[in-house]
Amino acid sequence: MSESKKIRVAVLYGGRSGEHEVSLSSAMNVIQNLDRARFDVVPIGIDKQGVWFLGDDVLKKELNDPTKLRLSRDAERMLFKPDSIGQPMQRVQSTQLLPQSNASGRIFDVIFPVIHGTLCEDGTVQGLLELADVPYVGCGVLASAIGMEKDISKRLVKAAGIQVADYRVINRGLWDKNPAQFCQLIADEIGFPVFVKPANTGSSVGVEKVKRAEDLVSAIQNAFRYDTKIIVEQGIDAIELEVAVLESAEYGAEPIASVVGEVRPTHEFYSYASKYLDEKGAELFIPAGISDELHVRVQNAAKMIFKVLECEGMARVDLFLERATHDIYFNEVNTIPGFTQISMYPKLMNASGMPYSDLLTHLVQLSIARHDRKLQLSREYVT
Repeated sequence: MSESKKIRVAVLYGGRSGEHEVSLSSAMNVIQNLDRARFDVVPIGIDKQGVWFLGDDVLKKELNDPTKLRLSRDAERMLFKPDSIGQPMQRVQSTQLLPQSNASGRIFDVIFPVIHGTLCEDGTVQGLLELADVPYVGCGVLASAIGMEKDISKRLVKAAGIQVADYRVINRGLWDKNPAQFCQLIADEIGFPVFVKPANTGSSVGVEKVKRAEDLVSAIQNAFRYDTKIIVEQGIDAIELEVAVLESAEYGAEPIASVVGEVRPTHEFYSYASKYLDEKGAELFIPAGISDELHVRVQNAAKMIFKVLECEGMARVDLFLERATHDIYFNEVNTIPGFTQISMYPKLMNASGMPYSDLLTHLVQLSIARHDRKLQLSREYVT
């Protein structure tokens, strides 16, 4: 493919969430594995203050030194900063940053968000990209917001007939008025162990397993550091399973479910530390050590959840398989799953016959096709 016909993909990474560092690692892998015969790559970084940067030199630096990927503010490459809203600012010309823009006048064709957590994966960035009328990889605004919100996603999945563990929702204002009442409610109606989770985080940020009533208050207060709404969920004696679900290239066709993977944490549970800080924090088994019949049931449940939550592009569906009953329980969905070297989503897809580079190409092509379909929609009222 000639240079002029290559698709220019902007890889968006960093962000203002507690998963900033995970995003940098994911982006490094995406940047390295995008097919250079098809794509030109433009890295766009968002620092923890919400400032956006763009630059050809950043790309070269990251590819030449991938083990030291960092996001450092560069005033000459700054695209946007939130505190500039309402103030005059000098516009950066695209020719200052990249050799040439494409035929549409944009400096990129597609955005590939590799950003995790709140203000990144929860529909906020997706809404901005919709307003900008830019094709982007992954779920749209609705599925992104629902996927991040554990309470709402569980309600929808439960309404569709898939089991969820018993849980209670606690809002910060009500907790502050009467914490003892909530603690008693949890002890009486759910019992221990429980998992305390912020309603809107990923990568197990702020999640704690609580086995004793006397440890509940500190776990709840810690979860409130990350969100104003938390859930306290019944602990189930279960196998942890993950399925990578991918939208089909054929519009309207059944989504593709990967082989089922199993996670066996060496920590108390599959925590942030076991996912990203401890190389031996978990054993990953692909395929999972379950029967063929269960394998199919889990895949079908994952595909159903993908459709119920109106996911597009990709999602990793996390499930529990209760040991005693073999009942399947929904845990959560990740609409921008990790793309690090140890992340389950690319590993599961690779084990299902789709190598990392082909997966990225498929996702970019899906985003362009979706954008093309939306361009056909009328924005005018016609009688």
